[in-house]
Order: sequence, then C-alpha cells, then structure tokens
Amino acid sequence: MIYEIREYTTVPGRMPALVKRFNEHTFGVFRKHGMEVAFISLTELGGNSSNELVYVMKFDSYEDMASKWAAFQADPDWRAARSASEADGPIVASISRRVLSPAAFAAR
Repeated sequence: MIYEIREYTTVPGRMPALVKRFNEHTFGVFRKHGMEVAFISLTELGGNSSNELVYVMKFDSYEDMASKWAAFQADPDWRAARSASEADGPIVASISRRVLSPAAFAAR
C-alpha cells in the first residue's frame, strides 16, 4: 500500500471553483477509475491557508497509481469538467505531490 499526498495551490480567489469541481466532478471520476481518497481538506492554518487544498490518495502499488492516474487524465468526462471549470481562467497555480510508503512500519 502506498499513499500519495497532493497539495494544490489555487490562483487567488479561485478556491471556490476548485472545491466545486471536486464535489461535482472529480470525486465521481475518481470513483469511476477505482481511485480512493483517504483524506481531503483545505489548509486552515499555516502557509497557504487561504489558497491550498490537500488530499491523500491510497493505492495498492506504484503501478496501480500510474495506471489509475493515466486513465483519469484520459477520461473524457474529466477533460470536459476541467475545461468547463476553467472557462473563467485557470484554477490551479501549482501542484506538489509526494508518495509515501508505510511498508517499513508494517509490524505496527
């Protein structure tokens, strides 16, 4: 099992559009491709507290992660939702990601 942490910094003022896109489209396309969101939140305290969304995805392996992201990115429903949500301009200014493996702590 591996976890991917994704941190999205939005263009100033565009967080509502990102949250709307997740709630109305992204979660559904994730489910369609068997992608599991283990955690999602807006940053409320600390750096980027006004324009950062953080979420954690759970995957069986690196191969599982790569194949599911490829299918997600190629999905016509996702492409249409992304395009429509950005009709008023870009939403995401930057994305940071890390992949974590708890394997060393399996005996816990």
